[in-house]
Parts: sequence; structure tokens; C-alpha cells
Amino acid sequence: MDSSGNDALSSWKSEECCLWLGVNCNSLTGYVEMLDFSGQLWVVAGTISPSLLKLHHLTSLYFNRNDFNGSLIPEFFGSLKKLNLLDLSNANFRGPIPSLIGNLSMLETLRLGGNGGDVTFRHKFKKMYSVGKLEWLSHLSRLKEVDLSFTNLSNAKDWSQIINHLPLLQKLSLRDCDLPSISSSSVSLTNSSTSLITLDLSDNKLPSSAIYPWLFNVSSNLLSLNLSSNQLKGPIPEAFRNMMAIQELYLSDNLLILAENQVRGDSVLNEIGKLPDFTVLDLGYNLLNGSISKSIGQLSNLQVLRLAGNSFDGDVISEAHFSNFGYLQKLDLSYTSLTLKFNSRWIPPFQLSQIMLCSCKLGPHFPDWIRTQMNVLTPDLDISSVEYLDISASGISDSLPYWFWDPFQRLRYINMSFNQISGTFPNNYIHISHLDLSFNNFSGPLPLFSLDLSDIGTINLSKNKFNGSVSPICNITDKGVLALLDLSNNLFSGVVPDCFESFRSLTALNLADNSFFGSLPSSLGSLTSLEMLSLRGNKFSGELPSSLQNCTKLKFLDLSDNELSGEIPMWIGQRLSSLVFLSLQRNQFRGMIPHQLCGLKYLQILDLSVNKISDTIPPCLNNFTSMAKKVSLGRRIEHHLLDEVSSLWFIQLRYVDEALLTWKGTKQNYPQLGLLLAIDLSCNKLTGEIPEELNSLQELVALNLSRNFFTGKILQKIGHMRQLQVLDLSRNKFSGNIPTSLSELTFLSTLDLSYNDLSGKIPTSTQLQSFDPSSFSHNRGLCGPPISPNCSMVEPPPGKPAVGGEEDSDEFMKWFYTGMGLGFAVGFWGFCSVVFFKRSWRHSYYRHMDNAKDWVYVSFVLLKARLVRRIKALSTR
Repeated sequence: MDSSGNDALSSWKSEECCLWLGVNCNSLTGYVEMLDFSGQLWVVAGTISPSLLKLHHLTSLYFNRNDFNGSLIPEFFGSLKKLNLLDLSNANFRGPIPSLIGNLSMLETLRLGGNGGDVTFRHKFKKMYSVGKLEWLSHLSRLKEVDLSFTNLSNAKDWSQIINHLPLLQKLSLRDCDLPSISSSSVSLTNSSTSLITLDLSDNKLPSSAIYPWLFNVSSNLLSLNLSSNQLKGPIPEAFRNMMAIQELYLSDNLLILAENQVRGDSVLNEIGKLPDFTVLDLGYNLLNGSISKSIGQLSNLQVLRLAGNSFDGDVISEAHFSNFGYLQKLDLSYTSLTLKFNSRWIPPFQLSQIMLCSCKLGPHFPDWIRTQMNVLTPDLDISSVEYLDISASGISDSLPYWFWDPFQRLRYINMSFNQISGTFPNNYIHISHLDLSFNNFSGPLPLFSLDLSDIGTINLSKNKFNGSVSPICNITDKGVLALLDLSNNLFSGVVPDCFESFRSLTALNLADNSFFGSLPSSLGSLTSLEMLSLRGNKFSGELPSSLQNCTKLKFLDLSDNELSGEIPMWIGQRLSSLVFLSLQRNQFRGMIPHQLCGLKYLQILDLSVNKISDTIPPCLNNFTSMAKKVSLGRRIEHHLLDEVSSLWFIQLRYVDEALLTWKGTKQNYPQLGLLLAIDLSCNKLTGEIPEELNSLQELVALNLSRNFFTGKILQKIGHMRQLQVLDLSRNKFSGNIPTSLSELTFLSTLDLSYNDLSGKIPTSTQLQSFDPSSFSHNRGLCGPPISPNCSMVEPPPGKPAVGGEEDSDEFMKWFYTGMGLGFAVGFWGFCSVVFFKRSWRHSYYRHMDNAKDWVYVSFVLLKARLVRRIKALSTR
């Protein structure tokens, strides 16, 4: 075994092994009884030597949260006869679980899965382990705890029988295991074990019919039950209220509804509310609707209430619902459209640590009751109990209260985005980890921020009215943990300070749509973790700093609408090879398009329009692999999978539109998304003919070469680009006939060939004849529908074609860039959707949100996609 860290094994130089770090010995016998390599500041790696068998008295073995590089679990573990605890969770083992572990007759705790916590290496493999039959598990009659989460158990049809015959089993986690359905015979064999107190079957594909009969036979003493993210449909079974011992119930992300009892007029939810010992009730993201009865307040011991993502449209929540919640700590009513109407003098009986009310109706005034959660009435305590506050999109149009910032100095997460809140920041430091005030009316200078070293930091102040200099960013304390900084769409001005050397974790930087000027800071090249950079819509000038080539992880680079000049650097294609989006539009770049750009094989958007670029198009543009051939969604994700922060960023680009509602995603089936692949070279000084090689860009969706000086014929095989939806070749000097293959572009929705020297008959097809005559106007000798009934009536010769010129902007440019923005959103949703709809990755995000590490906009998109899935599910019921 190896280890990595700060001289981690220095203690192992002693001759007395019981003094070694991670080694515990019996104080009387001196025998080694425990090896614990978990929770250290270093990582154990490599392979495990069979010499471990010499430790004849070993009872506990902890290898969790290390890295064994995808190796197999050693079979000799089955010979450690005295083991009563084996923990290999999150240690990057894989392959089949050796059945010889069934020889460990003394084993009481077996942890092989993700254990529900941080999963450091899970992204490398679809499932860490695989298992055929689980018969070997039945030999471990002393087992009290089993964790096989994230194991492929799709062939273990005996899993339920085995579990039923572990008489001492108390805790079982089979999360995300692809469990097969339970047969009726296995239900009849159940011995109704009374030992099981914690059961996690979340993230499987279990339908109601497969799990309910078995579940209600083994549930007599259950304290915690997690059935989240399965395929449970229909009413919440009344049998749940018979679980008299239950304290924690997780049923989120299913298709459950509330069915009213025809006699009592009461729903099962309200019946569950009568169970006295409930501490956690999670029914988020189901199909619950109607009203929430005040009887839910009978859960007097409730600590966590989560009803997020349901449709309680128009229902009103008052203080009467919460009057008995003396122990409530986490409240999540996000995306329910509930209206919260509390008396202005109401003092809640609880002290919340997490308040999640996104999209609830709280306004128009700022909720006074939130002040009571800040211990304002007991300032001598000098603490703030709230760690997480999300009141985004809640209809607040008010000034931020004077009392807000002082009590919130210890709040880790604030999201008040998508409101109309106004106000300014205090002069003192704001201590925060996650701050999202975007889409409000805040004003004044940029405040001073102090970040929490223990967490990744994100600051989003976009779409407000902040003004003045951004030099305070240089004074952010602990700036090394800041991952996202968005100051876009404000009134900032001046020179951007050259102080980015210390922002070593910055992944996304957006300074777009302000009034910055001067040269780009050379210290931007210090941002080696940067994946997204947008400086669009400012007045930056000069050449691109060569230091920017050090940002080799960049995937999104938008420098459009500035006054940058010089030639397009060759290093963009050589060093920034991960680029997916590149826009230099509306600048003053000159010279030729460097052929090195052809090395950007993942590029999906290339916009060099409205510059002074000359010479010809490099033929090697067909090297854009993403545009040249269809790549499966999984393959795209393999190359472009973004980490959590950058994925959050791409969604935060605000290109996302209601059109996403048309996306037909389901939890089990990922469609082949039509990503927008576009090239825009319009409004330049490009010459020559279109290279034949462009014909090979068969996945290209939009091509704009308008307003240049191109000559020759339109590509005869342009019909090979069968995905084209937008084609603009207007205002050039193209001549000859329109190629007949153009009629093969069945997806073409916009076409502009006007202001050229084209002649001959317009090819006949339903598609081409449906375009407006203006699409073909001002060409010499073009005839036939739609510009004339037939070719006996030749259009009069037009005047000299107009070419080039930024001043000639027409309607096409407007819809083209609008279409590009929308298409880009759909494209990057293709990246992010796998993260959200692949079970293990998606639910890592749910945990991320629950731990105050997510953004409301991510949640918004998730909800929309879920609604589409639910609507589809309802239509098939």
C-alpha cells in the first residue's frame, strides 16, 4: 500500500507498530485489532498485500474514502475470520464482490457502497460493484448493518429473501442498485423480521406493486424509510400510517398523489400527520396537489418538512399550520406556488436552520417573520441559527430591511434572486459562502466580501444596478475558495483590476454587459481552473493577453461586443483545445482566420462575425468533430462533463428559455438532443470560394457567411449538411445556379440568398418554394417560384449588389443571434441534463442542494424537466 499526503507514513518508522497512525492495538494483549485509514488527511492507494492475513486478531478494517484505482476486492479478505467490521466504501474498488466474504461468520458491519456521503471516485464507473446471487450474504447471520449502495444487483433476484433471513439486521442501504422487482413467492417467504430499523431503497426502479407488499411485511419497527426516486405511483398507501414506530419517511421524486377519503374528506397525508414521532417527512417532487390541512401541525416533533416540487396552486399557508412545530429545523416548500400569509407580529415557535421557499408567494413586502429566525430578539447570543435562506422568485418588491445584514453575518447561503428587492450593502465585510442576488434592483458600490474557507464560494450579483469600480474584488478575503463570480449586467465601469493571481479556484467569471474599458488584465492567465469567461458587451480594447493561453480548461469564451483588436491568436486553437463556445463577434480583429482554430474539435459555436477578418476560410474547418459527425450524448458527456460549479454556471447563462419545456426527457431514457452547432463569419472581409470541405460538417445547424466578398458557386453538395436549419449567404458575389441539393435540406427554416449574382431556375421542392421571395431577391436571372410564376418571366436586373458593411444590419441578424442564444441553451442543457437525469449524479445534486450548495436556477430547470416527465406519466396512466 502507498499513501499520499504530508509524509503520512512517517509514524510507521517506529519499531512499535501500535504507535503507527491508523493502527490500533489491544492494550492488554498488544495484538493489532483495528486498521483505520479513513478520515485521514492522506489517501491510501495501490494494492493490498496478502500479508494482512498475518494479523490473526484483526476485528475492524476501515479502508473507506481511499483510492485503490478500480482494483478488485481481494478474495483473501474472506480468510480474516475474526473480522466484525469491514468498510470498503468509497475506496474505488470495482468488479464482482467475492462470495468468500460469506465466510466471515463474525461480521456485524459490511459497508461496500457509497454510504450516502461524498463519492470521490464514483464518476469513473457506472457501478462500483456487481453481484450475481446474494446467497453468500445469508451466511453472515450476525450482520447488523449492510451497505451495498451503488452496486449492480440487477441479477440478484434473491435479494429480498436474503434480507428477510438476516435475523439481526438493523440497517440496510441498497441505494441505486438497479434492484429487480420482488416476486410474489419471495413475499410469501418473508419472516416479517422485526429487527430492521433503517431501510434505504432509494434511486432504484421499483414500482409500487413490487415493493409495497414486501415492505409492509418488514416494517413493524422501522424508524427510517427511504423510497425516494423510484417509480411509486398513485395514492400514498394508508399502510404507511400503520408504521407506528416510523420517524423518518422519504418518498420524494416519485409519482405519488393525494387521494381523499370519501367519508372523512381527509387525505392520507393528513393521516400520516397524526403519527406522533415523525421527525422527517419528505414528499418533495411528486404529484401532490389540492390543499394542505392544518392537521399536519400535529407532527409536533417534526424537524424536517419537505413538500417541494408539488402543485399546491392557490393554497394558502398560515401560522396555524406551524403552530405546533416547536422543533422544526428545515422547511422546504420550494416550487409549490404556495402563498404564505403570516401575521406581521407572528413569532414562530421554531428556530430554522434552512429556509427554502423558492417560488412561494411571500411578497410584496419582505417577510418580517424571517427576522425572528435570526435571534434578533436575543442579540446577546450573537449567533444566527439560519445557515441557508432561499426566498428567490417569491414576488418581493420591497427595500431590504435595515436589520438584514447584521444578523446574517454567519449565514452560509443566501438566494434572493428573481425578485424586485432594492437596497445597498453596508460598508463592513459581508461574510458568506454562497450569495445570489441576481435579477433585483440592488444599487450602490460593490461591497467587501469575506468567504468561508471551509466551502466553495459563489457570488452572483448579475442583473442589478451596482455601479462604480470593481476593485473591491481584490480585497475579498479567502478569495482562493471562490469558484463563481458573476457581476454581469450592472453599471460597473473603469478598468478591471489586475489582481486575479489569488483566485486559484475560480471556475466561472462573468463581467459582461457593463462599461469596463482598457486592456484585459494579464492576470486572467492565472485562472488555471477557469472554464467559463464572459466579458461580452464592454469597451475592452487592445490585443488579447498571451497569458490567457494558460487557461487551458476553458470551455466557454465570450469576448463579443468590445473593441479588441489585432489578429486572432493562433494559441486559441493550440492551447484552448477544450473550447465548446467561442465568440469574438463585434470587435476589430483583422487578418486571416488562423488554421490552428481547426484544432478545436469539440467546438459547437464559432462566432467571428462583424470584424475585419480577411482572406479565405481555412478548409480544415471540417476538423470540428462535433460538427462533422453525430456523437452520442454519452460520448459528448465523456468529453465535456462539467463539474458541479461549472455546470451551475452554464445554466446561469440566462439563455435558458421556456423552449426547454418541450424537451422530452425521462428518467430512464435520454434522447439524442439536437445541439445547436453554428458557424457565423458574417460581416467581415472574407474572400474566395467556400471550401468543399465544409460539406462534411453534416451536423451543422446554422451557417452564416453573409456580408462578405465570397465568389464562385454555392457548394453543390450543400444538401449533405442535412441538419441545417439556418443558411445565410446573402450580400456576397456568389454566381451560377442554386444547387439542386439545397432542396434536400428538409429542416431548413430560414434561408437568405439575396444580393448575389445567382441565376437560373430555383430548384423545385416544397421547402424552397415556401420561403418569402425576399430570400432570393436581387440576383441576376433567378426565376421560378417563389419570385416568379415561371422562368418565362425573368426578374428585372437589380442594381449593384450590396456587400459587407456592418451598417446593413437587417432582420436576419436579429433572429439569427436570437436563435443562436436559444440553441446554445438547448445544447448545453444536453451536457447538464445527464448530470441531472443520471441517477447517481443527479441525486448528488439533490444532496448538494440540501447541504446549501446549489443554485435556484438549477432547481428551476430541474423542476421544469420533472414536470414534463410527470405530465407524460399522467398521460400514460
